[in-house]
Amino acid sequence: MLRDTFNRPVTNLRVSLTQACDLNCIYCHAEGEVNPSVQLSAEEIGEIIRVATDFGVRSVKFTGGEPLLREDLTSIIQAVPSGIETSITTNATHLADKAYDLHDAGLSRANISLDTMIPERYKQITGKDCLSDVFAGIEAAVDAGLTPVKLNMVVLENINEDEIDSFIDFVRGDKNLILQLIELMEFRNCPYHGDVKGLEELIAGKADEVVTRRMHHRKKYLIDGAEVEVVRPLHNTEFCSFCNRLRLTSDGKLKPCLLRNDNLIDIRGLHGEELKACFSKAVMQREPYFK
Repeated sequence: MLRDTFNRPVTNLRVSLTQACDLNCIYCHAEGEVNPSVQLSAEEIGEIIRVATDFGVRSVKFTGGEPLLREDLTSIIQAVPSGIETSITTNATHLADKAYDLHDAGLSRANISLDTMIPERYKQITGKDCLSDVFAGIEAAVDAGLTPVKLNMVVLENINEDEIDSFIDFVRGDKNLILQLIELMEFRNCPYHGDVKGLEELIAGKADEVVTRRMHHRKKYLIDGAEVEVVRPLHNTEFCSFCNRLRLTSDGKLKPCLLRNDNLIDIRGLHGEELKACFSKAVMQREPYFK
């Protein structure tokens, strides 16, 4: 297992498969990618994942863009070594037709982006009127066993804050659903950043039980049968000090930190020992963004 110079182990690899997307969300940060020019092949992604797992990575998350737009997605999932947890972050607009095949290919679970349950707001946020497709995707993901399904709700000031209680009610009593309330990342000077720290304090005050996860030392709040997590990456030293993640961009660069683009390592076209050396180098360049 590789550890960075701050003694943080890297056990999670987040793989951006594409920057293509069928939605146009008002806050999208594109995983911090800037003008990607190419897209890794399934074979290249598979080799990089195998190197990562040789170094102790134990979970792989596929992201985008919208990863379901990759026609070779099942082949990519099948390339992940056995025993490694695989998950996907998706807008779920195409998930209803693909959930079962993805599970059969080896996908463990799904995170689904859902910022509102009101059709008019969904169109305002994403630019598309397809909320019913998302709900169909959620249902299919649960039925296919891609559980627990995490619903990622980005908290947007003056847009969806009034729906938080409705989201909590939506997951209440369903062990297959977890709500993640996510702080807006400020990549595009989006004016909708809300007070997520204050929100977490309110959530904590309602909780019957609080469990601390290993991932970013994040807390899980159990509220009358609902499971809720609050993701606060900004100005959060605890979030950074427990980070165990390395990122791979869709165009073949290892990205040590989501919030930085000045220390990327281009690994496209590399194999064998050269690829391993670059992976080690990327881990050594990791450092907490907020200290």
